Parts: sequence; structure tokens; C-alpha cells
Amino acid sequence: MKNKKINTTPNQSSSQSSSQSSKFSVINIENSDVLEIFGINNENLSYFESSLPLKVFQKGNELNIKGEKKYRNILRNAILKTVTEIKLNKKLREKNLIQENLKMQLSKDIENIKNFTITKTSKGDVVGKSNRQNDYLEILRKKKIIFAIGPAGTGKTFLAVAAAVSQLIENKFDRIILSRPAVEAGEKLGFLPGDLKEKVDPYLRPLYDSLYDLMPSEIAIRKIQSGEIEIAPLAFMRGRTLNNSFVILDEAQNATYNQIKMFLTRCGKNSRMVVTGDPSQTDLAKKGDSGLIKSIRILERIDDIEVINFNAKDIVRDNMVTKIIEAYDAYDEYAKDLLDNSS
Repeated sequence: MKNKKINTTPNQSSSQSSSQSSKFSVINIENSDVLEIFGINNENLSYFESSLPLKVFQKGNELNIKGEKKYRNILRNAILKTVTEIKLNKKLREKNLIQENLKMQLSKDIENIKNFTITKTSKGDVVGKSNRQNDYLEILRKKKIIFAIGPAGTGKTFLAVAAAVSQLIENKFDRIILSRPAVEAGEKLGFLPGDLKEKVDPYLRPLYDSLYDLMPSEIAIRKIQSGEIEIAPLAFMRGRTLNNSFVILDEAQNATYNQIKMFLTRCGKNSRMVVTGDPSQTDLAKKGDSGLIKSIRILERIDDIEVINFNAKDIVRDNMVTKIIEAYDAYDEYAKDLLDNSS
């Protein structure tokens, strides 16, 4: 029997940039192995993309792979193992042999790949940029209720919305509900001009921004109109039972103890709830009115509730934001020490 050949070569000419070629490779598959590797109607290609942060497509007998080298190598090794087993007749030809080998390869390379969790959205894949962000993405797939606490720029809300969009696409939930307390900076809705939508939309704008970053605006608008996605003030949650929903409460430091209790008790069957906030940034008239930290202390030991704490090191915005937050934190700590010493 003729030896099977798998050649991995850059798909660009040498004149193209190394940054492009270093993230692209081609695996040539022999005719006799095409069905085993690509699957019926190329079904295995979707499996490859759902298992690794790669873009994969077929061109004749070529498997074109785009992504970081370590992930391309994982897929390449799984393919090598598959065609070798076929050649040596160690296993019967079966549709999912390549999938089984990829699972085994992923298990073997777990230390190399555990620093990412793939969250697929309509605009592409979202991968955490820090270990804590990747832990967060993992938790967002497993736990019933998640509290994400930390400063601005750590990805608390963006990653929660990304997880919601991804799991809606996967049909794990029927709808997404995004909410915020509608009263911030001391303003009451009744004193603002316009109808209800005009009044609340400015407070909800960051949620729209995150959504549009993760989904084409025309699709997002269509899903909002159909009710698959709802963006509403926290007060609109009262009296409802939210089944089959991925529900996010953002800026929860601006919600009172009773409001957070009301929100969490809306949780219905097959639903997931995420509460995000920064306790140092409450806009309530009295900081002590915020119910975020008190709710966490009451609930954190309950099974299927997880609390994840971000800090300045997790900020993925401009480095200056990290420096500003660290400076404010240092000052607050200094002021607290002064107050304690004077009492």
C-alpha cells in the first residue's frame, strides 16, 4: 500500500508577509481519506471550528487552516493519527474517527490549550485575553448564576454578552435579556423629556454597543423586534418568570438589595443569570444602599452560584486606564487608613 502523505505548507508565496503565512497552513489529504477527514457534506469542518479557534475550509483535497500555529498543530496531529490508523487498519473506518482523535489530541494538549475558551458569535470568535477572563468564559457555560465583580475595562459585561449570543446561536436558550438599573447619576426618569424608550435608551446604550460589537446590527435589530433579545431597565423584570433565557444585569452596584433580590428570583427553568458590577462606582445617593456586595455574601456558598473577581491586572483597555484605577485604589486605601487611625 502506498504511504499516506500529509504535507503542511504555507498557502502564501514567499513574497507575502511572514505574519500572514505564520497563521495559515494547508494539509493535503489523499483521495481515499477525504471522506474520513472532511466527513459527509463536510460536517467535520464545523466540528474542527467548534473545537479549536480556527477557520477551516476545503479546496479540493486540501484542508486550509487559519489560526495560531499551536492550534493548527493540534488539528494536524489528529489528522495524522487518523490516516495512520486507517492505513494500518487498526480501526474500522467510521464517520467520527477524526472527531474521536481530535478529542484525544485536545486532552493530551490540555496544558497548551487551557488558556482559552472559545465563544462563537455572529461576528467571529471571542477568546479571553487573561487567565481570569478565560475562567469567566468557562463559568459562563457551566453555572446557573454568576456574579462578576471588578473595575471597568475587565470585560465583565462584554464577555457575558458574548457568551449569551454564542449560547443563543447554539440554541441553548430561547432568548437573551439584558438589563440595567435605569436611574444613574442621580437622575429620575420622570423628570427626563421624551417617551419611555427615549428616556431609558441612554442608560442602556452600553448594552446595545456590546451587542452590536458581537452581532451585525441588522440581525440584532431583527432579534430585538422578534423578542429573541430584550434590552430593558431592571424595573421591567418585576413580576416575571424568565424561563429558557440568558439574563444579564449590568451595573448592579446601582441596584439596591431588594432590587437584586427581585432580579435573582425571576430566574426560571433552563435559565442562566449574570450579575456584573463595580462596587467602587455606585451612583446611588448613599453607597450603603447598593445591594451587590451584601447579595454576594449571602449567596456565594450556594451550589451553582459562582463569584469571579477581576482587578486592575485584568483590564484590557489602554494601559493608562490600569494606571488610573491603581492610583485611585491606592488613594482610597490611604484615605481609609487615615480615617481608621483618626477614629
